[in-house]
Amino acid sequence: MPATKTVGVAATNARRAAWLAGSVAVLAVCCLLSVVVGTKHLSPAVIWDAFAHYTGTSDQSIVRDLRVPRTVLAVLAGASLGICGAVIQAVTRNPLADPQVLGVNAGAGLFVAVAIGLLGLSSVTAYVWFAFAGVVVAMLLVYALAAVGRGPATPVRLLLAGVALGAVLDGAAAGVRLVRPRAFYYLRFWDVGALTGRGWDVIGAVAPFMAAGLVLALLVARSLNTVALGDDLARSLGANLGRTRAGAVLSVTLLAGAATAAVGPIGFVGLMVPHVARWITGPDQRWIFAFTLVGGPTLLLAADIVGRVVLRPGELQAGIVTAFVGAPVLIWLVRRRSASAL
Repeated sequence: MPATKTVGVAATNARRAAWLAGSVAVLAVCCLLSVVVGTKHLSPAVIWDAFAHYTGTSDQSIVRDLRVPRTVLAVLAGASLGICGAVIQAVTRNPLADPQVLGVNAGAGLFVAVAIGLLGLSSVTAYVWFAFAGVVVAMLLVYALAAVGRGPATPVRLLLAGVALGAVLDGAAAGVRLVRPRAFYYLRFWDVGALTGRGWDVIGAVAPFMAAGLVLALLVARSLNTVALGDDLARSLGANLGRTRAGAVLSVTLLAGAATAAVGPIGFVGLMVPHVARWITGPDQRWIFAFTLVGGPTLLLAADIVGRVVLRPGELQAGIVTAFVGAPVLIWLVRRRSASAL
């Protein structure tokens, strides 16, 4: 490799590393704010005593039993949703892909509503498996709908099929909630995407699946760089397309299913964050995944913090905040000429 090219690659990687370090610092600040900021104002002394001198007071319990688990879950769910979107965009070469836009979250949501409303399940450990099944069914249906008729399943056709199917699945889930009051009561906040009321039991139930999905995504990141060149060229370079896509699909299933089971169908995190990462890093999926792993939690934490502040003493759920931001971003991406393929 020529010396000038080597220097150029080193400079690019140094710039990426500097951006990544800054992103980690922003994430750390958001984690701190998530513990400090809430609908109830707590003094810094109370927050410090909740960790250093815990005596079980109600204010200390708010910090340790509510805000800390909420922050941890936001980090896990944000990372899962962000990486899930990055994987889907890389595999389909569709910059508009996102678990919410393609109906994946809606499929998981319908199956969870059925598990709770019709089967009487109430534990995340039990209905997370239904969320996984819903993700797989939704992905298969979206691809089948997009492939109907002449021509391949283009990014635009995938988008239209996902939006249409997502609306149908959301309607079916709403029907289950109306017929079964138990499901309506349990899912009234979960349905809009909420981090409230989730404790360490929920985190313990979904964290292993999220971790497995993240590891799988990172393992296929290098292969996805080759897949982005096209199937024929990827095969000529020795890429195993079947294994790469199988790993990607399994990763999406674990990440989207676990995140949706835990916090509900929060949308647009997987749409926005990979795009920001791509603008900073370029097309290398390894760097995109690294930035998304940090940016996803940052976005979800920021949305949750804003939701706690804007309607005090009430709260605006994080899924509503991300929708307010993500919908204009989706419209802008659709209007871009370069949004037809990656």
